[in-house]
Amino acid sequence: MDLWVVILVGILALVAGVALGFFIARRYMMTYLKKNPPINEQMLKMMMMQMGQKPSQKKINQMMSQMNKMQK
Repeated sequence: MDLWVVILVGILALVAGVALGFFIARRYMMTYLKKNPPINEQMLKMMMMQMGQKPSQKKINQMMSQMNKMQK
């Protein structure tokens, strides 16, 4: 009977550890991406210039707002 208790406690601890680790990692990544967005206005402007487009501020603002909507 004691063996079953040990196995059950071990499985419960493993499941709780995995769940807790997932939520902690998810929260960390969300705060990291909020502080360090993957693309900012300067990077977007440089990419558009490399593609041969002359970016206007209006176009950059539209693309940034669309990217922000996609992230949320």
